[in-house]
Amino acid sequence: MTTSEWSGELDQARLHFVSGKGGVGKTTAAAALALALATGGRRVLLVEVEGRQGLAQLFDTPPLPYSEEWIASAPGGGELRALAIDAEAALLEYLDMFYSLGFAGRTLRRMGAVEFATTLAPGLRDVLFTGKIKECVGRTDRGGRHFYDAVVVDAPPTGRVVKFLDVTRAMADLAKVGPIRGQSEGVVRLLHSGDTVVHLVTLLEELPVRETLETVEELDAADLRPGAVLLNRVKPPRLAARSVAAASGGRVDASRIRSGLESAGLGWEGGVLDGLVDETIEHATRVRAEEQARERLTTTDLPAITLPEFTDGIDVAALYELAETLGEHGVGGSR
Repeated sequence: MTTSEWSGELDQARLHFVSGKGGVGKTTAAAALALALATGGRRVLLVEVEGRQGLAQLFDTPPLPYSEEWIASAPGGGELRALAIDAEAALLEYLDMFYSLGFAGRTLRRMGAVEFATTLAPGLRDVLFTGKIKECVGRTDRGGRHFYDAVVVDAPPTGRVVKFLDVTRAMADLAKVGPIRGQSEGVVRLLHSGDTVVHLVTLLEELPVRETLETVEELDAADLRPGAVLLNRVKPPRLAARSVAAASGGRVDASRIRSGLESAGLGWEGGVLDGLVDETIEHATRVRAEEQARERLTTTDLPAITLPEFTDGIDVAALYELAETLGEHGVGGSR
C-alpha cells in the first residue's frame, strides 16, 4: 500500500531527480523539495538542465549563469544555490579538466565546433550534464565533508528522463579507455546507486497518472530507483465523502440546497439553484476521478505526498509553503 510519508531511506539519498509530464509543475516541485531538504542548516544545490531558465523565473531572479549561485535561504539557516547547466560551457570545462585543453576549447567555441559536436552526438549533451551533476554531488571541502548535503535536479519530463539518466551507460560501452570511460563509469555507479532517487510529479488526472505509472516501470527496468510520487495542485474536497458517490452519479437533493440558500438569506431564483446543482455534480465527478487516480497510484508502492493548489499562482512565498508541507511529511528529517 502506498504510504503518505517520506521514508528515512529517501533521506539517505544525496541526488534527487524530479521529473513529470509536461505541465504538471515539476520545476515548482523540484524547487520546493530543494528548500525542504535545505531546512535546518543544510546546503543544497538546485540544478536546471533544460535551458529554460525556469528556476530564475520561479525565484524572480535574473537568468542564471553557468555557476553555482545563491538563490534562497531556507528555514533554520539552510542555504539553497542554483545552477543552470549549459552544454557548451560544460564541454569546455570537461576538455579543460580531463585533457588540459582550455585554450583549444575556447578556439573550438569560436569555430562553432562545440555546437557541432553536441548536435552530431545528441547523447553527448546528456553525458556532459550528468557528468557535471556527479562532480557537484562528489565535491568535498578541505575537511573531506561533502560540499552539498543534497543536489536536486529539475530533470527532463517523464517521456525522456530514463534516456537522460541511462545514456551514460551507453557512452561507457562506446568509450573503452581513457578519461571518458572513467568519467562515464563513475556517473553510471552514482545514478544506479542508493545515493540517487527519481521523484515523479503528477496531477490526479488520467494522462499524467498513466505516464507516471509507465515511468516507474521504465525506471525499474533500467535499474534506476524511483523515489516519491508528488501529487501536485490537489484541491480540497468540498463535499462529505458519503455525498461524493451519489453526486458524481447525478443524484443531488436540490431541495436541500434550496433550504440552505433560504436559511442563509440568499435567493435561489433565476437559475441559481440549477447552476449550483450542476456545479455540485461537476465537483463530485472531479473528486471521484481523483480518488480513482490515487487508487491507481497505490500499485507503485511508493510514498505519495499531496501538495496543495495555489489559486493565485506560484511565487516565492508559495514555494516556502510547499517546502513546509513537504517537511510535515518528513522531507529533510523534519517530521
